[in-house]
Amino acid sequence: MVDKLVNSEANARRIQMVESCFGSSGQPLYVPGRVLVGEGVLTKMCRKRPKARQFFLFNDILVYGNIVIGKKKYNKQHLIPLEEVQLQALEDNGQYRNGWLIRTATKSFAVYAATQTEKQEWMAHINKCIEDLLRKSGKKPVENHAAVWVPDSEANICMHCKKTQFTMLIRRHHCRNCGAVVCGPCSSKKFLLPGQSNKPLRVCLDCYDNLSSMKREENKGLNANNNKPVTSPESSGDDDSDDEEEPKDTHDQPKFYGDEKPEK
Repeated sequence: MVDKLVNSEANARRIQMVESCFGSSGQPLYVPGRVLVGEGVLTKMCRKRPKARQFFLFNDILVYGNIVIGKKKYNKQHLIPLEEVQLQALEDNGQYRNGWLIRTATKSFAVYAATQTEKQEWMAHINKCIEDLLRKSGKKPVENHAAVWVPDSEANICMHCKKTQFTMLIRRHHCRNCGAVVCGPCSSKKFLLPGQSNKPLRVCLDCYDNLSSMKREENKGLNANNNKPVTSPESSGDDDSDDEEEPKDTHDQPKFYGDEKPEK
């Protein structure tokens, strides 16, 4: 049914509406062959706390942004190519229910739907789009994905040294390789993680040692020693960019357009 919506006026209007809701802060979304499959509000687990985010599922990308005005305006647009996405269902845990992980090579995070039915609908539609996209392109699924960051609220002390207690002055850092919350001294080094960035990123000491050991073994096998990891005691300074307040009561049932009859 998605193929039947490609050239429909309804699909073009929907994509134009999404573009207008992001305004100048967003990228143009209309390209030939792109279909808006569904949209709705999901709770995204951000660095400090869970927050409502507006998600738009297209047949080739997943887009989300901060809700400025419910159903009318969004900002901080994020585009994720579906070719890079892998989903993983999460078990219900206390207040966190109906969730799953969205894994990509550069960033991975958890999202939660309002009901089990909505979770199943979202996951089914996303997986179908990924399956169709990979089948048409002939590409293989991405195997390496970025770690999911442990939320700040789940770590009062450094997860590496088990000693340093976080305060207003002693800030939390995240290892870009394993996602653990660590103190400055326990994450004073950086390592090049090509899947996430072309610059060395902050990693904890355990990951640095493991990655360095793996790199040495790799260099031995290749008989090359010119790709040494870079170290730096500086803070990475790249906190979760979508970490801000959002309007309350933004939830509405998601809409999926793939089963609708296209307008002529």
